[in-house]
Amino acid sequence: MTKRISTSLAIIAICLLYSGCGSVPITGRKQLSLVSNQEVLSLSLQQYGDFMKSAPISTDKVNTAMVQRVGRNIANAVETYLNNNGYADQVKEYAWEFNLVKSSDVNAFCMPGGKIVVYEGILPYTQDETGLAVVLGHEVAHAVAKHANERMSNQLATQYGTAAVGAALGGSSAAVQQAASIALGLGTQYGILLPYSRKQELEADKLGLIFMAMAGYDPSHAAAFWTRMSQQGGSTPEFMSTHPSDNTRIQQIQKDLPEALKYYRGGTSKSSNAKTSNQWTF
Repeated sequence: MTKRISTSLAIIAICLLYSGCGSVPITGRKQLSLVSNQEVLSLSLQQYGDFMKSAPISTDKVNTAMVQRVGRNIANAVETYLNNNGYADQVKEYAWEFNLVKSSDVNAFCMPGGKIVVYEGILPYTQDETGLAVVLGHEVAHAVAKHANERMSNQLATQYGTAAVGAALGGSSAAVQQAASIALGLGTQYGILLPYSRKQELEADKLGLIFMAMAGYDPSHAAAFWTRMSQQGGSTPEFMSTHPSDNTRIQQIQKDLPEALKYYRGGTSKSSNAKTSNQWTF
């Protein structure tokens, strides 16, 4: 506990000394941001490209089209929100891709810049487009909230401390590359990002509800999806490895649902070809 408090104080001090704080859209949570977005994107795109060269791309045309359709619906809605709410400068950072990988693993992951991979093994749990929107909304949330940048920044702050982080960042990119290898590295066993923190996962759950609602998908279906995920047999899937307990997640989703429904009821209703709305200004 003492170590955790010391680390938190160090992060706050770095934030004050180097103006390295950002904030997450909608939630407004302050986060450490010591690494430039361009550097994060460059490092992550290299790893993503390497992964896609060897990834077994799904040959299921129907499900592939569904993943791309739902993903694009959510991405379009999110970009509309960002453009209308003072984050237009961030939109250019995203080059969205939505890929379906042939694998029985129950998983999905997102790289910075909007590179999202869904595994076929998760589709029996999503069941339909709305269930898939829960997953893709969650993954889009990781990108929009810049959780990978935050994880890299925290890694740098923990490793170098308040006194040395400025020199580490200013002297060379070696420190950033090392942090990226820890924070962004695609795992050799599962081909996925290392787990995010529970705080980040909860935030992605909340933002995911809102983002799917913006795209016209009913967020009240999210709890049912997470219930199905929790009831599967065997070990905990990688997609859920750092999430809060099942009961905690579902209870939090119920608490966040009224806010998400404001976006759903105010926008378009869900259909197989959900359309986005231009009105997301809050």
